[in-house]
Amino acid sequence: MEITAFRDLRPFSQLVFTAFIVMVSVMIFFILSLVVAIPIWGLSTVLHLPEVNAATPQKIIRLYKFIQVVQAIGFFIVPPFVLGYLFHGKSNDYLYLNKSFRSQNVVLIIVLMFIMAPFINLVGELNNNMRFPAWLSGVENWMRNAEEHAAEITNAFLAVKNISGLAFNLFMIALLPALGEELLFRGVIQKIFSKITRSHHWGIWISAILFSALHMQFFGFVPRVLLGALFGYLLVWSGSMWLPILAHFLNNAIAVIAIYLINKQTITPNYENIGSTADSYYMAGISLALTIVFLLMIRKQNKGKTIPV
Repeated sequence: MEITAFRDLRPFSQLVFTAFIVMVSVMIFFILSLVVAIPIWGLSTVLHLPEVNAATPQKIIRLYKFIQVVQAIGFFIVPPFVLGYLFHGKSNDYLYLNKSFRSQNVVLIIVLMFIMAPFINLVGELNNNMRFPAWLSGVENWMRNAEEHAAEITNAFLAVKNISGLAFNLFMIALLPALGEELLFRGVIQKIFSKITRSHHWGIWISAILFSALHMQFFGFVPRVLLGALFGYLLVWSGSMWLPILAHFLNNAIAVIAIYLINKQTITPNYENIGSTADSYYMAGISLALTIVFLLMIRKQNKGKTIPV
């Protein structure tokens, strides 16, 4: 029997219901993760997970990666399809997954994600050097501690020595977030806020801010907002969810592969600092100019496909 009771919800009610569905899905997948993890890693290990650092055994890292994958599926991937069905009846249509796009866009986006890196590096460095007034020093210390803890977990995840480890990291850190985060934030949340505000621009920037805030990495907040806004505009301009998914995947995959090659001493660690050091600021400027040019090209390439509010 087809469920139609949720199709006439007002945008704000959709937003509240979205939060409810996400919480229910997270709880269900959390329970499922325990059911699977306890027989494999043991009850004591699962219930008393140690903090991740450079000395953490690979057995524990694998458990953390398992939890990460299950959380991504339960938080980001399942809810959008459920919501798409309840709000619209056809999830693929609601989430813009059945919309075609011009093949030229793929080339433009691949080039774009490389050329914008120096500018994003500079914004990230400026964000990282942000300082709070003295009376907020406690908040700043808490934020930096959270950032350092997140960095330790990320570094532990990325410290792989073979191609199979790299492939799994690409799946966990690049593919799953690209699919899930775009489906939830651009496919559902951005659409709801665009309807509430009656503006694509407000919908894009509000969802981008929420997207960045969810990561709980405050000293990378601004560049992540900019990336979220980029993904949002790619969806609105093209009418296809596959373009922001591709851009998101490339952004994450480039970072994963770069760190793998740095750890292998194949490329220099300075690669991550291009555009953010005094001797490379000019590259950040060139990067910004080229980014604008490519965005205008992508918008022109998709003229006539813009999603209506």
